[in-house]
Amino acid sequence: MKSISPALLKSKLDTEEKPRLLDVREVWEYDLCNIEDSINISMSNIEQILNKFKRDDEIIVICHHGMRSLQVASYLESKDYTNITNLEGGIDAWAKSIDSLMAQY
Repeated sequence: MKSISPALLKSKLDTEEKPRLLDVREVWEYDLCNIEDSINISMSNIEQILNKFKRDDEIIVICHHGMRSLQVASYLESKDYTNITNLEGGIDAWAKSIDSLMAQY
């Protein structure tokens, strides 16, 4: 399973190369804080994810600390998605290292 640090994701987002950001937290968590342009489909609605992305899309999966996103990333790989990456430390690590103004919980 590939993973990406918050710093490397930030540098990707600052370029023309824009991966798809899939946030698998619950809606209330997403509403508290999120990365701009991310798509929120909670882990509990995982089947909906399959209809939103092409199998070769570059998808960065995000959750609070990186555990739920790792499970979803593994699930997507089992469904033949080929370019899946987990955000190391999740939105918590993003808030601490990239966006200090982001709400934390």
